[in-house]
Amino acid sequence: MTDLDEALRDDVRMLGDSLGQTIEHQLGSAFLKKIERIRHLAKTGREDGESNHEALLEELSDLSEEEMLPVARAFTQFLNLANIAEEFHRVRMHQDVCELDAEDSIVQQFKRLKSGGLSQQEILDAIKRMDVDLVLTAHPTEVNRRTLIKKYNAITDCLRQLELGEYRQRRLHELVSQIWHTNEIRQLRPTPIDEAKWGFAVIEGSLWQAVPNYLRHLDEQMQTLLGQPLPLDCSPMRFSSWMGGDRDGNPYVTSKVTREVLMLARWMAADLYDRDLKAVRTELSMHQCSDELRAQVGDVAEPYRHLLANLRLRLENTKEQIRQRLAGQGSDSSALLTLDELLNPLLLCHRSLIESGMQIIANGLLEDVIRRIACFGVTLVKLDIRQNSDRHGAVFDALTEYYELGSYLAWDEPTKQHFLLQELQSKRPLIPTRWEPDEEVQEVLDTCRVIAESDPASLGSYVISMASQPSDVLSVILLLREMGVNHNMRVVPLFETLSDLQNAHHCMDDLLSIDWYRDYTQGHQEVMIGYSDSSKDAGQLAAVWGQYQTQEALTKTCQAKGVHLTLFHGRGGTVGRGGGPTHRAILAQPPGSVNHTIRVTEQGEVIRFKFGIPEIAERNLERYTGAVLAATLCPSPAPNSKWRETMTSLAETGFSEYRAVVKGDERFVPFFRASTPEHELGKLPLGSRPAKRRADGGVESLRAIPWVFAWTQIRLMLPAWLGSDSALQKAIDSGQLEELHEMYAQWPFFTSYIDMLEMVLSKSDSVIAEYYASRLVPADLQPLGKLLRKRLQGTISKVLQIKQTKKLLADFPLIRRSINVRNPYIDPLHFLQAELLYRDRNCPNERLEQALMVTMAGISAGMQNTG
Repeated sequence: MTDLDEALRDDVRMLGDSLGQTIEHQLGSAFLKKIERIRHLAKTGREDGESNHEALLEELSDLSEEEMLPVARAFTQFLNLANIAEEFHRVRMHQDVCELDAEDSIVQQFKRLKSGGLSQQEILDAIKRMDVDLVLTAHPTEVNRRTLIKKYNAITDCLRQLELGEYRQRRLHELVSQIWHTNEIRQLRPTPIDEAKWGFAVIEGSLWQAVPNYLRHLDEQMQTLLGQPLPLDCSPMRFSSWMGGDRDGNPYVTSKVTREVLMLARWMAADLYDRDLKAVRTELSMHQCSDELRAQVGDVAEPYRHLLANLRLRLENTKEQIRQRLAGQGSDSSALLTLDELLNPLLLCHRSLIESGMQIIANGLLEDVIRRIACFGVTLVKLDIRQNSDRHGAVFDALTEYYELGSYLAWDEPTKQHFLLQELQSKRPLIPTRWEPDEEVQEVLDTCRVIAESDPASLGSYVISMASQPSDVLSVILLLREMGVNHNMRVVPLFETLSDLQNAHHCMDDLLSIDWYRDYTQGHQEVMIGYSDSSKDAGQLAAVWGQYQTQEALTKTCQAKGVHLTLFHGRGGTVGRGGGPTHRAILAQPPGSVNHTIRVTEQGEVIRFKFGIPEIAERNLERYTGAVLAATLCPSPAPNSKWRETMTSLAETGFSEYRAVVKGDERFVPFFRASTPEHELGKLPLGSRPAKRRADGGVESLRAIPWVFAWTQIRLMLPAWLGSDSALQKAIDSGQLEELHEMYAQWPFFTSYIDMLEMVLSKSDSVIAEYYASRLVPADLQPLGKLLRKRLQGTISKVLQIKQTKKLLADFPLIRRSINVRNPYIDPLHFLQAELLYRDRNCPNERLEQALMVTMAGISAGMQNTG
């Protein structure tokens, strides 16, 4: 490990030196010395476990306005380069340390399951039934421009080549220089189309390579340990997307955008397969083939190449048809290649090669392409559609007013259900042909029409935000039917607030009690659990317990109705939004809730961290597979009644204490707005979606992502711990510390909660938060800031007591060291940001705003999971 650590330090030093040379070349040696002096003062300010930043603040106060931006850029880019080095170091560690011995490797998972008494066939059957759907979303937390991400990836390639002994220092220095001379901040917000293209780029640049490698490794281990291969048409993992389909609160995602994104995904898939087949055709030059293949191609010298040439022509025709559609020219949909039309010729080649004694060739590049098709299909991803329940209700309200039936929105729930079910079973159309509704109603109808016109294989679920009643689901099905959707599209209620989570199983029980609807589901119900809004609404402690109980209740409800449940977890990158290590989160789910299937959102910068490098992507895909397999076949035990009572009491205290501050203290909103860059965040062009659901709304209208982002910028991390401090203290004061020790040691759910709380607390910093308050907060609000910082320190004390340790992250030294190494580079950005916020609020100018946005990007890079 020492050699590995030294290799990481060498990479960081090399990249840092290159950045320093670039800065010196542009701004001179005196400026570089100033940067080094700031870095040294920040580092010494962190020595001996104490935070003393007086010398650093004095140095920063001497900066001119012209110097603030390049100083902010210097520390921001160093943090980005350090992230690259650390990510590559993770790749190096997996290569140097035998991954078969890793606790969460698929090999160890197979061995544990077999030693636990499960037969090889039971494990095999579970893998074949497994359906893990990772849903890529474009929430506005990825601060890095796509242009810079490409350059960062190119640096990773250079580090990989240097590891192999190639000379790449000149190219590496060139890339660092390009990065320095490129603006970190976008000039314009990305459009939803831009976001979708960014998602496609992650697939093209990393996942396209990672998926067949992951499946090949899984196949090898299944043959070795279970005695059977992974079927060629089987992929436990697949990918969906919200980019271009998530219209909840985003006015820029229109039916036109959705139609274009669907076509672009189809075009991208055809283009990637075309490139693959070009390479495969080059390799398959052999003449010997099976009678089956010969019967199809005739007497040709190179049968495989002949067959693939025709297939490539179909792919090119598919791309051309899509180009015409995108240009508005229209075309015949039959020209688009279907899954079977793409897959069957390749399977024929595969069978022929094996029959002709060329197994090793069949198992090469050709098999990789077949495995990609098993995962990505011909549409690359399946696009989910998401819309708020209010928008559907507005459609029916307009319709009932038009037909002079009264106001749909004023009806009670039984009346709504009766009306919807009656219309669902009616043979006549409901939507009048000459009806001219308002623009918002028409947009909902147009979206449903796009769904009707699209290949069902290109679509995932229709997700209903803020769902609370059966009518929310029935109304969407009726709209889809009315617009011509002929397949039973999955319609998925999303339960977000704590009250909606608590009512979710009642809603689903009522819904599944409707015979018509139960027939519609065809035995499969998907339900989405919201992590972000429930946490923002009720506090993290109450939210996680509410989510756990909701999953338990939904599992029992669906089992009683004889319906298979797939839970869709709307997790974010931060602890406050359900983030954390994937495998531990899955293993901490209630028993029976992970039954072969699961859907999970992967969003923002987390997509790049988990899947941006092929080797890391492979590892994360394997982690998902192993965790879902274990949670399905040997789930964690349910908590005993005593633990359940304790957790309920903790959640109730956490909820009341959180609400008492966030909604009950009149000082809270002014303090939040004064101490954090909440308002200024709206100027940072991160994503296509507005930061607020309503432009004139208060904190309650702020989305969960910027809510967490703002607190992270000042290192108070309030969304993750507020309420937990009082709840845990009350339990300890009541003599329950030993019980909390027992819960932490034996209950994976509670273990995961405390460990995630510990991780986010390790990134908090009371001294930094105090500086923001002292510089930005009016005197009458200062006492609240002092109280919150005291409560933060109290939370740390409680976690250490429960974990029976003396310092945070004692069990996770790599994470602790990573945070400690970054702090001296993040500290100057914090102090600069506080000063820039003060100046910008009193005398705004463009230069200050640019520097301010760079500090936000830099702090985000240093903290990593910010939203």
